[in-house]
Amino acid sequence: MTPVDTPPFVAPQRFDDAQAAVAHVQRLYDDAVAHLRRALHDYLHSPLAPETPLTRVRACYPCVRLQVHRGLDPLRPRVRSSYGFVTHAGRYETTLTRPDLFADYWREQFELLLRHHGEPLEVAISHEPIPLHFALGDDSHFEGELDPLRRARLGEVFDLPDLTAMDDAIANGLHVPRADAPAPLALFRGARIDYSLARLRHYSGTAPAWFQNFVLFTNYGFYVDEFVRVGLAEMADPASPYVAFVEPGNVVTWRAGLTDAERTALAGPTGTAPPRMPQMPAYHLVRADRSGITLVNIGVGPSNAKTATDHIAVLRPHAWLMLGHCAGLRHSQQLGDYVLAHAYVREDHVLDEELPLWVPIPALAEVQQALEGAVADITGLSGAALKRVLRTGTVASTDNRNWELLPGHVAQRRLSLSRAIALDMESATIAANGFRFRVPYGTLLCVSDKPLHGAIKLPGMADRFYRERVDQHLRIGLRAIERLRQAGVDQLHSRKLRSFDEVAFQ
Repeated sequence: MTPVDTPPFVAPQRFDDAQAAVAHVQRLYDDAVAHLRRALHDYLHSPLAPETPLTRVRACYPCVRLQVHRGLDPLRPRVRSSYGFVTHAGRYETTLTRPDLFADYWREQFELLLRHHGEPLEVAISHEPIPLHFALGDDSHFEGELDPLRRARLGEVFDLPDLTAMDDAIANGLHVPRADAPAPLALFRGARIDYSLARLRHYSGTAPAWFQNFVLFTNYGFYVDEFVRVGLAEMADPASPYVAFVEPGNVVTWRAGLTDAERTALAGPTGTAPPRMPQMPAYHLVRADRSGITLVNIGVGPSNAKTATDHIAVLRPHAWLMLGHCAGLRHSQQLGDYVLAHAYVREDHVLDEELPLWVPIPALAEVQQALEGAVADITGLSGAALKRVLRTGTVASTDNRNWELLPGHVAQRRLSLSRAIALDMESATIAANGFRFRVPYGTLLCVSDKPLHGAIKLPGMADRFYRERVDQHLRIGLRAIERLRQAGVDQLHSRKLRSFDEVAFQ
């Protein structure tokens, strides 16, 4: 049997204090990562020949376990939260990673489990290996410097990323644990989270540490320009509740008057502007408690929308909203009118396997009210005047950018039967993935053309429209997030997004 070099064994420990449990997770994780990094240093700097015998090196994720002897008693007062408990007696477990990002999140989940069940939590070393690549720093790129022999033999020594450990079976409701295995405590296990954190750095150009708990998605660079203007203006105001504005490359602008100690307390790295923009650049208006706003320019198409939300979901944001442009489908709509989606026709197809089309995507009252209220706040309109510029209805999302070229009777018949009032390419994907990953979602679009009525988007008209509407539309999105934050996230995480056999973690 090939010898395996592992960190020193640490016996499982039980905790009835959430903070102490989090601190122990941190120790186990730090020991595991340090072990892998030391072994990699030795591997890179030791003589190596094809016949050199190699020792297998392994370190595993820490995990948290819960043994519930009795499910929730239906005669007791009902749990008000939509998460933080399990409904049945049994064993539960999940692996944990990146305490620097998730310590506060774990503390809340642990506190709720202890409060609701009165059973201690067990923190231990799991049997799930940490892939070497996920144990390194965000800026570590060693493989390009390996000679062919070291690259070829790397997998003999270290665990490499294994896609079979990174699927979304739990989130999709398809995970069936073995009879002797614990049920999941969270939607995502350690390796799946680490995979998404790596992809986020690649696609967004910023470190996951800067992502905030409220996320805006857009498909146009004009919104980015306006968000940058707003972000820099906030940084010039010493009274702003935001403490930093972060652009791709981890370029950080600090708020005026911020002390060195306050800057040090923020965990995100700093850097320089990249030579070229990433595929889906992210910008972050940061609050010290991560309740700020992240804007991601996902570009055009449902595939990008799925990619972004697949990975941001592991950060467990409180809400994400889509702000973009759409084709208005009704005679009564005018260019510049707003569309608040309360239903979706999903012809984007990117989630058909994960989320069947027969699954409804409900509107969330808390988000709908925040968006409608934000339109009223920013436009100053109410009553009939507000209804003239804001219409609530079904949004159809398609994967065909040139849907206008379909035979007219085909496109119009399908859209008419669905009662759609607007069409775009991303909104249904973002809403459906929000439903799938239990992240509250909403959509507010702006009518930029009416192809069915002869108003086709042309360069000159589009440029004028963008200049006139983007500022107001973005301010509505920012105001909606302010409303959601003020109402409290406890009201936001709806039971509508939770199944009847749900994981405990938010």
